[in-house]
Amino acid sequence: MEATLLINNKDMAATGGGTFERRDPLTNALITKAAAATVADAEAAANAAAAAFPAWSALPPTKRRAFLLKAADLLADQAEDFAAVQMGETGAAAAWVHFNVGLAANMLREVASIVSQITGETHPSEISGCVSLSVRQPVGVVLGIAPWNAPIILAVRAIAAPLACGNTVILKASELSPGTQYLLGRVFRDAGFPPGVVNVITNAPADAGKVVETLIAHPMVRRVNFTGSTRVGRIVAETAARYLKPVLLELGGKAPLLVLDDADLDQAVNAAAFGAFMFQGQICMSTERVVVDRKVADEFAAKLGKKAESLPAGNPRGGNMVLGPLISAESAKRVEALVKEAVAKGAKLVAGGTIDGPVMAATVLDHVTRDMRIYHEESFGPVAPIVRVSTVEEAITVANDTEYGLSAAIFSRDVNRALGIAKRIDSGICHINGPTVQDEAHIPFGGMKASGYGRFGGRAAINEFTELRWITIETEPHHYPF
Repeated sequence: MEATLLINNKDMAATGGGTFERRDPLTNALITKAAAATVADAEAAANAAAAAFPAWSALPPTKRRAFLLKAADLLADQAEDFAAVQMGETGAAAAWVHFNVGLAANMLREVASIVSQITGETHPSEISGCVSLSVRQPVGVVLGIAPWNAPIILAVRAIAAPLACGNTVILKASELSPGTQYLLGRVFRDAGFPPGVVNVITNAPADAGKVVETLIAHPMVRRVNFTGSTRVGRIVAETAARYLKPVLLELGGKAPLLVLDDADLDQAVNAAAFGAFMFQGQICMSTERVVVDRKVADEFAAKLGKKAESLPAGNPRGGNMVLGPLISAESAKRVEALVKEAVAKGAKLVAGGTIDGPVMAATVLDHVTRDMRIYHEESFGPVAPIVRVSTVEEAITVANDTEYGLSAAIFSRDVNRALGIAKRIDSGICHINGPTVQDEAHIPFGGMKASGYGRFGGRAAINEFTELRWITIETEPHHYPF
């Protein structure tokens, strides 16, 4: 497909006509030919969003709600169109695309409900006759930078709440899913959003740095949000800091799933397999460490290994494959290297470990220790490393022994004990007797430590995408000391 820039509701070629290609990670077939935005194009998108801001921010809440609900319905209706592109660009199975579309549509419906909940407060004042108010107002233009792994969910998350709060937006699409995110921009246009309210920029990988800095530096861009790797998130945060722009970051993860000695092992196995192998482990919340009490570790490892061996891997368009390709053959080789290094240092390969181009079998490693790279590094691949522990205190120590802090899970039949443990785990999200991979449209979502800061989702997003202001009205003559 052809993915142009979308500025002021118009399909536009990049200045100078530059393009780049996105190919299928499994077959290398050309999927998308996308416009390679220049600095001038980035400025044009920011100017269009700035020009649209006054009218959009003044629009009554019910009218903004109507636009968002219309976009939700159109998105839901176009699931097959998105599947054709997203499967090719990212190697996703159809089920993953449909999940993306469904959750993203719900996100739009959820933010449509908050447009009339952007409220303020009155405050007592020491000044006689003074009415003291705090109010929340839209900030201006919001830049959203979305990744490829859940390209519909995470792009909608980047722009929906800002729109509901009265801001205009620029979506900087991922270089690995430009066609998918361009289609999303068309949904907003087709839903009737006024010109300039939603703009989509695609850029060649080599141009990402200068395009992003141009957008962040633009004086009307007042907020930035980024979802992606911690490495790139630091660059975005440093750039935003130079221009004193607040930024919301949702970055990498190394999610632990704790299996206590009283856990329902079958439920824990199912959750660990889902968390580690869903979309080949390429989810920020993927289960990256399974911390298991030694008293049940042998049985758990055997069950998880058997589960992994039952999961077919291959071309998701060629049958009922649970695991498809990783985003590239290079990614599969990198994950394979982590597995081999762990085995060389004493880990036991229980299942999987093999790759075929970008496809990797569901892999279970047992007896993983902290001197192995896979204990610390985000694999972003279909690997479940088992770390054995002897006590609850050791389990908590291992869970927190990471720079990341996004998601976690605990399995125990004693919910009170699990709740006490949950409060001691350094993560923005923790699930008891559920998988590490969970998301709902109305829930505050975000991490701690190197997993980022700020919260997407629900009313928490209002704080991120509005300006809190203090306004006073003096109803009596003010007394001055001179």
